[in-house]
Amino acid sequence: MTAMAPTLIESTLQPNITLVLVTVGLVAAGTALALDRSLVRVLLGMVLIGNGIAVLYLVISGRAGRAPFVGEDPAAISDPLPQAMVLTAIVISLATIGFLLALSYRLWQISGTDDVPDDTEDAHIQRLALEDQTSSTYDPSEESTTTSDELAADDGSPRRP
Repeated sequence: MTAMAPTLIESTLQPNITLVLVTVGLVAAGTALALDRSLVRVLLGMVLIGNGIAVLYLVISGRAGRAPFVGEDPAAISDPLPQAMVLTAIVISLATIGFLLALSYRLWQISGTDDVPDDTEDAHIQRLALEDQTSSTYDPSEESTTTSDELAADDGSPRRP
């Protein structure tokens, strides 16, 4: 290995601190927005996360260089893989945003709001669990496929009806 190679590797592993902070800020703000009940805020959160990931790929791509053509000096060219990854991240973000736009539009048509409502069936199941009751659709004669029922049967305690 030549004496130039270690210095090249060291210089490409030093990221731009400004881009790192921008990435952290975009992903943090996007995550905070994505955890909201409003689908418009979730949509904006996904946009910010997608842009943060694209900036992250720019950060990890290293120094800018010339276009990677055959016959060029390998130390002077840029790596095309991070550029392809940025394009892939943009396509995935666009598909996710399109899906969330369709969901929010349909929810607006049905309910007139963009807030995700509570699931009534989930609330009913939680209430039954708090009261230690089983659902009316529970059939004890069916074979269990859950690990918790198998473990309960192994410890000697009777199965719940």
